[in-house]
This record gives sequence, structure tokens and C-alpha cells, in this order.
Amino acid sequence: MGATGCGKSRLSVDLATHFPHSQIINSDKMQLYNGLDITTNKIPLHERKGIPHFLLGDLDTIDADVLPSQFRSAAGLTIANIVSRGNLPLLVGGSNSFIHALLVETFDPQVDVFTGPDSVSHLLRYDCCFLWVDVAWSVLSDYLCERVDEMLESGMLEELAQFYEPTKVGVRVGLRKAIGVSEFDEYFRKYPPWESEANGRIPKEGCDQARKEAYEEAVRLIKDNTCILAKRQIGKIMRLRKAGWDLKRLDATATFRAMMMKKKKNKSSSAASSDLEWRDIWEREVMEPSVKAVRRFLQ
Repeated sequence: MGATGCGKSRLSVDLATHFPHSQIINSDKMQLYNGLDITTNKIPLHERKGIPHFLLGDLDTIDADVLPSQFRSAAGLTIANIVSRGNLPLLVGGSNSFIHALLVETFDPQVDVFTGPDSVSHLLRYDCCFLWVDVAWSVLSDYLCERVDEMLESGMLEELAQFYEPTKVGVRVGLRKAIGVSEFDEYFRKYPPWESEANGRIPKEGCDQARKEAYEEAVRLIKDNTCILAKRQIGKIMRLRKAGWDLKRLDATATFRAMMMKKKKNKSSSAASSDLEWRDIWEREVMEPSVKAVRRFLQ
């Protein structure tokens, strides 16, 4: 568990490679859908290291919301299938409403325990080992903004240009709720991608100033909304913890600080620096405590 961008997917794969026969179940609601892999930050195939992933990009119906009750049913069946084969299910994702719906003993789809006065139940229908990857907000917020820039450099704008449909502007349902879609709607409305290939690419120096400003405004909104999402996710985690969910907190702040320092060094130097420092910190402060917690849980 954890806010967006905190390294949940990395930890799940690290654990799955450490504990044989582990299989991963996605609980990020936007990553359930097929499409917008960069925009929704799906873990790339090569980073999955051959570990089976379930409920990740499986849903082709992108114009319909997945309800928590539907996730409870689908993920519950997936867990049963994984366990029946003698494997270990690892649930990973930032959609805490889905995690809550799946795990509580009694779930009422008419009640949102995260926004209403109703309390979160501590009675769960599974034995669970909860790992909460946490990063200090001052570090995480900076990292999330940098990550948006990296996503755009990796093809996010081109991906959104292909996804854009003028008749669907303002429609906030299903995959269209992904951060990045609505934020770029206004940009693509002014600069349709089919009118010029340049409209679907990051503006360069010397390009039309108005287009550059529209692009920068969309990027600013994406960064703001990503940080808002992260704060909301952290708030829900704190509510689960307050209700008695036994969440083991893993402080990944030093890892992310080292990771960002490495990127700054690489930008200011022609020679790329090594990943070893932040990976060593991750291993020591996140991975090793996680392995110990899971090992105790399985004994």
C-alpha cells in the first residue's frame, strides 16, 4: 500500500522474486483498464521479471466505471484461484477503496467509509500482512512532479493524443478518469492532434507561444492533481490504520531522496552516475524489513 509513485510495484516484484510461487494482483483502478499504459503508470513488462500479474490491463471496456463491489468479486475469485494452485497472492495498488472493499468481512456497497461518518471495520475476511510504503511529503511531492516530466518524455503526450476524442471531452467515466486525460482535453481542443503531428509532441523552443503556454498549463494541472490524489490516498491509509488495520510502515524517504540526487547529478554531468546508492538504501530500509515481515507472517 501507499501513495501514488512511492514504489509499491517495485516492492511487489522484489518480494515476488524473493518468495517463490508469488503472484501479483493489481488494485489500482485505472490500471485495470487496457490502454494508456504510460499515463496510468502500469509497470512495464520487462520490469515484471516474469511474475504473473492479474487484473492489470485486462479490462477492454474503458467507458464504464469499475465499482468496489465488482473489484471485491473479481479480486476475491483471483485470490481463490492463486491459493488453490499453492501460490502466494500479493495485492498491490493505491486504490484504497478497492482494497477496503476486497478485504473487509462485511462490505456494504452503499456506504463510503472514507467520506461518510461510518467507521472502517477492522474485521477482515483474509489473514493479511500489510506493508505501507511511505515517503515524506516534501520529498514525494517533488518526486511526483519530476515523474510527470519523465512520463511526458516517455511518450505520454503522444499516447493521450491517440486517445483523444472530441466528442468525449468532459466525459469523466472509466479510463477517462485517469489523470492526464481531462487535463489535456483543453489543449487538444485548441490544437487537435490530427491537424498537425507537432500538436501531439512536446513543444520545442521556438514553437508557437500560445501552444507552449497551453501545454504548460495542462502539465501544471497534471502535477497538481497528482499531488492531490497522493494526499487523498495517504488520508485513506491513515483512516485504515486508525481503524486498527495493522499496517507496517516502511520509510522510503531516503531512497527517493537519493534517487532524485542521482537524477540531478546525471543532468549536470556527461557521465551517468550509478544506481547503487539508492538501490542499497531501498534494500536496507524497505526490502529487508518487508522480507522479515512477510516471513514472520508465513510462519
